[in-house]
Amino acid sequence: MAYILHVASFLLFLTKLSIGQREVTVQKGPLFRAKGYPVSIGCNVTGYQGPLEQDFQWSVYLPTAPTQEVQIVSTKDSTFSYAVYAQRVQSREIYVERVQGNSVLLHISKLQMKDSGEYECHTPNTDEKYYGSYSAKTNLTVIPDTLSAAMSSQTLSKEEGEPLELTCEASKATAQHTHLSVTWYLMQDGERSQATKIISLSKDFMLIPGPSYTERFAAGDVQLAKLGVTTFRLSIRRLQPSDQGQLFCEATEWIQDPDETWTLITKKQTDHTTLRIQPAVRDFQVNITTESTFIEGKPLELVCLVVGSSRDPQLQVIWFFNDTEIARIDAGGVLGLKKDYKKRTSQGQLQVSKLSPRAFSLKIFTAGPEDEGTYRCAVAEVAGAQVGSWQVLQTKQSPESHVHLRKPAARSVVVFTKNQQQVVWEGEALTLLCKADGAAGLLSVKWWHIPQDQTQPEFVASMEQDGTVQLGASHRELNNHSNTRLEKMNWATFQLEITSTTVTDSGTYECRVSERTWNQARDLSWTQKMLVTVKSLQSSLQVNLMSRQPQVKLTNTFDLSCIVRAGYSDLKVPLTVIWQFQPARAQVFHQLILITHNGTIEWGDFLSQFQRKTKVSQSSFRSQLLIYDATEEEAGVYQCKVEVYGTNSLHTNSPARASAISSPLRIVVTLPESKLKVNSSSQVQEISINSNTDIECSVLSLTPGNLRLAVIWYFSPITTNVSWLRILEMDQTNVVKYGDEFQTPRKKQKFHAEKVSQDLFQLHILNVEDSDQGRYHCAVEEWLLSTNGAWNKLGEKKSGLTELKLRLTGNKVRVSKMHRSENATEHTEVAIHCSLESSGSSASLFSVTWYWNRENSGSKMLVNLQHDGLLEYGEEGLRRHLHSYRSSPTDFVLKLHRVEMEDAGMYWCRVAEWQLHGNPSKWVNQASDESQRMVLTVLPSEPTFPSRICSSAPLRYFLFVCPIVLFILLLVSLLCLYWKTRKLSRLSLNAQNEKALWIDLKEAGDRTTNRREEEDKDN
Repeated sequence: MAYILHVASFLLFLTKLSIGQREVTVQKGPLFRAKGYPVSIGCNVTGYQGPLEQDFQWSVYLPTAPTQEVQIVSTKDSTFSYAVYAQRVQSREIYVERVQGNSVLLHISKLQMKDSGEYECHTPNTDEKYYGSYSAKTNLTVIPDTLSAAMSSQTLSKEEGEPLELTCEASKATAQHTHLSVTWYLMQDGERSQATKIISLSKDFMLIPGPSYTERFAAGDVQLAKLGVTTFRLSIRRLQPSDQGQLFCEATEWIQDPDETWTLITKKQTDHTTLRIQPAVRDFQVNITTESTFIEGKPLELVCLVVGSSRDPQLQVIWFFNDTEIARIDAGGVLGLKKDYKKRTSQGQLQVSKLSPRAFSLKIFTAGPEDEGTYRCAVAEVAGAQVGSWQVLQTKQSPESHVHLRKPAARSVVVFTKNQQQVVWEGEALTLLCKADGAAGLLSVKWWHIPQDQTQPEFVASMEQDGTVQLGASHRELNNHSNTRLEKMNWATFQLEITSTTVTDSGTYECRVSERTWNQARDLSWTQKMLVTVKSLQSSLQVNLMSRQPQVKLTNTFDLSCIVRAGYSDLKVPLTVIWQFQPARAQVFHQLILITHNGTIEWGDFLSQFQRKTKVSQSSFRSQLLIYDATEEEAGVYQCKVEVYGTNSLHTNSPARASAISSPLRIVVTLPESKLKVNSSSQVQEISINSNTDIECSVLSLTPGNLRLAVIWYFSPITTNVSWLRILEMDQTNVVKYGDEFQTPRKKQKFHAEKVSQDLFQLHILNVEDSDQGRYHCAVEEWLLSTNGAWNKLGEKKSGLTELKLRLTGNKVRVSKMHRSENATEHTEVAIHCSLESSGSSASLFSVTWYWNRENSGSKMLVNLQHDGLLEYGEEGLRRHLHSYRSSPTDFVLKLHRVEMEDAGMYWCRVAEWQLHGNPSKWVNQASDESQRMVLTVLPSEPTFPSRICSSAPLRYFLFVCPIVLFILLLVSLLCLYWKTRKLSRLSLNAQNEKALWIDLKEAGDRTTNRREEEDKDN
């Protein structure tokens, strides 16, 4: 079949004809074929001149030598093949098949991995002139055969009509895109050379049945299903004798070539499974099964069974009652009922059904006296005839079955608990069973409860004969969740369940069973009692808080276990655990974490770091906290509180039934014990002046853990009484800080520290001078970083002393050691002298540094007169207060311009000799020496009048208060004068107004008198 597909695809080339120009074409590549399988590559030539039959030559260019032609086979020359292919060509493993005069096929019967390469088809020239193409190439890649097909070899024995399922595992791992087809075959006995196709799943994912199985496939009797990626299942629903033989599975792998044709590249078959089929036995017998007696109101069921047939025939059944047909079911499942029974079926009292291919049921749900009598069934085997009709092959009758109504009898009742325990815990379920003996019948039950210390019974629940349940007033449903349930386990057993008990449920429970009979006027009753005790959960609840590490090292992990002890530890009661924490130096507890009984976890808002570093684990009666990376913030008092809930609290949201709190447990967080050790051996270094040196600080051992080291370097000069000066500190974060006496740029340039390794530190001293002589040591501190970002100091160790000495080359400087003391009056000028015993070499320069010290305070550098004459003050504020200069070759002077009382103390100088050394020349400190201490006493100056005033407190108060009193008196006097002036002004103004009025009146009177006098004169 694959060969035919290759030929067909190759013939497509023949349609691409061209005239006048030779054109050679080969099958379009790349082509992928599997190792061990054949391949056929077509070649065609058109547009040629000469004979109709053309010759072809095939060559290959292997991947190992892509430019070297390797000749394979030729239609013209039998000696054309290279030695590597000659034997395969001679054995016809590789050959050329001529399809037409101008077209051929190159066949390789069994591919090898080394056959991969670029294949060239060449046609020798038969034209008058070269015109067109004479060869064409295509790529062939040989890929591994990864196809596998497997099925276990077995022998199966089946009966006719039984189902069959076989599975085949087929898989591939080809890197290229391929499709898989699976076909099932049957090789019948005596036909080993010819296999019959059952069904296949094609490469296009279509199910194609074999010719012999087409009808059975259409009826759904034969199926092929793919289960997962590699499993293919053959299913035959009803076996036939013709299915006997050898069954196997064949898997085929297909690939699509560039010309869009699908080509088979691999094919595998599985082992065979032998199938033996036993023909069915046709004859059968019919039996009927039922109880010989029944209880009124109870179900009555009769089952008609077919036995003896070795297959499942098509059957129909007819039911008879007292020789009268009442119901039938045909082979198609159609039900037929007589009038009276059709009504009972519609009311749900009767059911006729087919339980299995050989079992049929007649069930009366509520049997009565009218159902007492004789029953039988008739079963007929049928075969399909015309549509909607059946042909009866044989009929069998069952024996008659006589059914009688059972009469009631005397009974006894027992009451017991489900677990045989009359004592339960609060919240635990209480299950009481009331069981009656005797013959089966329709019973009803009533439950009563008599609480402890009471005599009046309370109605709990009842169940009537028809199953109707009624609950007492105190046991009815609340929010659709009833705590009391009454069930009928069987005809004689009634179960009363209180799902979540309380203490009030203790007491005596009474069960009263009643039976109603059809021939008696009143019901029969039987009673039984039981005493039940419900114990409180609170009565035995205890909570203990424990820790294996009450004293925990910083950054270590500690655990807290909250253990609940109770007499009901075997019960799965829901618990809520509340962890509380009281920090050190606090007075109240804060909620740390809440683990509710429904499984949720709520973290408190206090100290949020707990949530990031705490692991919570909880079992039924134990809760544990694991707190990692302990810090001082976790130190304090812990306690846990436990609340116990009922078993149904997840659905009812009921409150806690019991609670208890543990005793407080204090957790102390301490620092780990320091294991720090530093090399304490002392040494002496003697070096030349102006050279560099290193002083080492070696750490011998460290405390385990993630620790950091801080190193502080100290220096004690030889020529001063200063105890130890701090040079610099490299703290645990590698930040370098210089001491107060080493803050100048020159000092920072001279001294610097280096961390050579984890356990080795060095102090580098550049251009060593005389002033650098002295003792050096380091102090190493261990620091631990806690998770809250705080640094904790674990320990400190000091190294041994390293004494640094110079091999001096200059003259020895000698400063006068004369002890002097001097008194000075306050606010006057003081000059302090420092003298050399000799002027030294003419090539030497001198620098002087003045120091001051006072009781209860450290020494202080005042000013440094350098060898080049520059002044360097210890503090900038001293520039206005003092001055240093060299008064003669051997004398140095420190002048205090205005002495204050606080300037009293001891003064001394340090003189250093400097000479030029090296090339290029550089001033180097050759030697130095200090003077004796000169004690300066400052006396208070003679008091003046202002000073006397200021020294007298009463006089100061008088001078302060007197101007204020005088100012107040003056202000009062001015106010009085102003008031009197205003009063005199008002009096003067009133007098002027009265005088003006008098003058006006007088003038008016004079005018009146004159007018009268004039009138008299006229008259």
